[in-house]
Amino acid sequence: MMRLNMKTNKYAAPRQALSGVTVRAILVVSKSEMTFREISSTFQNNYKVDRAFTITAAADIIRKKGHEFLFIDLDILKDATTGNGYKGALQPFWIAFPDIEIIVMASPDMIREAVMTVKAGASNYLTYPLDPVEQRYVTESINQSKIIQSELDYLRDKFWESGDLDVIQTKSPLMKKVFEKIQSVAPTRSTVLLTGETGTGKGVLAKLIHRHSNRKESQFIGVHCGAIPDTLVESELFGHEKGAFTGAVRRQLGKFEIAKGGTIFLDEIGTITHAAQIKLLQVLQEGTFQRVGGSELIDAEVRVIAATNMNLKEMCDRGEFRKDLYYRLNVFPLEIPPLRDRLEDVPLFVSTFIAKLNKFYSKEIHDIHPAVVEAFEDYSWPGNIRELENLVERAYIIEQSSVLSPESFPGDLFITAGDQQAMKVDTSVTLAEARRIYMGEIEATYLRGVLSLYGGRINETARAAGITTRQVHKLMKRYELKKEDFKKQP
Repeated sequence: MMRLNMKTNKYAAPRQALSGVTVRAILVVSKSEMTFREISSTFQNNYKVDRAFTITAAADIIRKKGHEFLFIDLDILKDATTGNGYKGALQPFWIAFPDIEIIVMASPDMIREAVMTVKAGASNYLTYPLDPVEQRYVTESINQSKIIQSELDYLRDKFWESGDLDVIQTKSPLMKKVFEKIQSVAPTRSTVLLTGETGTGKGVLAKLIHRHSNRKESQFIGVHCGAIPDTLVESELFGHEKGAFTGAVRRQLGKFEIAKGGTIFLDEIGTITHAAQIKLLQVLQEGTFQRVGGSELIDAEVRVIAATNMNLKEMCDRGEFRKDLYYRLNVFPLEIPPLRDRLEDVPLFVSTFIAKLNKFYSKEIHDIHPAVVEAFEDYSWPGNIRELENLVERAYIIEQSSVLSPESFPGDLFITAGDQQAMKVDTSVTLAEARRIYMGEIEATYLRGVLSLYGGRINETARAAGITTRQVHKLMKRYELKKEDFKKQP
C-alpha cells in the first residue's frame, strides 16, 4: 500500500525499507552550528539528530533514511521558493517522505513569513533564539495531534471492511459526507440513486454499499444499461421465454433473477427504454416481474442501486423518463462530487494508481515532479477520476526515470488559466441554461481531446472516456464531430 501524508498535495510512494518502521530521527537544515547543537542537546535522549545545509541534500537524506521531524531555517526555505511559493519549496520533503512533520525556524521580524509557511503546509514554527521548552512542546503537541487523529480515524474506519480503507480515505469534506451517508444506508434495504458526472466512481461506491449490506454474502450484479441495445434491454434485465422473439431458442434468465438475494447495480439508468422503465417500476413497486414472453410472476428479491450522469428530473420534465419511476429510484439519493471539487484527494488517487502500476510493471516509480503537482491543482478534470488514472498510466508507461516528469504528460495539462482566453459567460440566461450551454462546451472539448489522442478510434475513445461506443457516436453527432478529422496522418 502506498503512503500519503495527511496534509494535502503531497505525492509519494513508500520505500519498502521504511514500511511499518517508526522513525525516531530529526533532521536540521541550517547553516548555524549553534542551532544544530541546541536542537541536538534538546532531543539527544529521544531522537537521532542529523544535519544538512541545503534543501537538495536534506531531501536526499530523508529519502534514504526517513525522519519524523524536519527543522529548517526560513532563510534557506525562502531561497528555494518558486512560482508556487512556500508550498513548492516544501514539496521535495513530502515527496521524499510523506509523513515528515516540518517545523520552520525564523527570526522574530519574520513571523509573518513563518505563518505563511504553516499555511503552505508546514506543521509549526519557532522563533530565534530557540528555547528547549518550546522545541519539546511543539514536537509533543504534533505527536499528540497525530495520536488523536489516528484514534478518530480508527473509530470511523471500524464500520468499513479492511479491504475498503483505500477507497474511503479522503480529505474532501464533500466526500466525507458521502461516506457518512453510505454508512447509514448500506445496512438497509432502501433503493439508492447515485448521481454524478462520468468517471466520478459511482460503480466503486455501489460495490462499497453492497459489501457493507446484509446481502454482502450474495451476488452483486452490475449492468451497464447504456451498453445494451434497446431491443435487448428487457430480455437482459428480466429474461425471456423460449420463442418470445426471433432467435429466442431457449429460456434465458435475466439479471434480476440471477441477482436474487443480492444487489443489482443499474448503471446509466437514464438510457433504458420506456418499456423497460415500466417493468422496472413494477419491480420497485410490487417486487415482481415477468420474463419477456412469459406470464409467470417472479419475485424480485433484490436490492436496486442505480446510477446516472444525466439529470433524471429534467428528463422527466421533457417526458423522456417516467416520473413515478424516478420517485421510486430516488429514495436515497447520493450525489458524487466531481474531481475538480475534491482536489485535495488527487494526491491519494495518484499514489494509489502508481502503487497499482508498480505491481504490474517492472518499473519502480515513486515520485511525481512538483510542476505536475501544480498542474494537477489548476486543471478542471472534465473526465474526473478516470481521466486522472488514464493520464497517470500513460505517463508511467512513457517515463524512463523514477519520477513522473512533466515531459511524460500532455502539454495541454500545463496551460494555465492565465494562458487561456477567458470564457465569456452570458449572464442573461438562467443558471440551469448556463450549465447546459457551458457544460456542453466542456464536454465537446473533452471529446475532441480524447478523439485526437486515439486518432479517431471509437472503441479506444469510449474505453478511455468510460462510456459506450453508442454514447460516443451520439455525442459526436450532437457536436458534429467526424472521426475522419481525428485520424493521424501516416
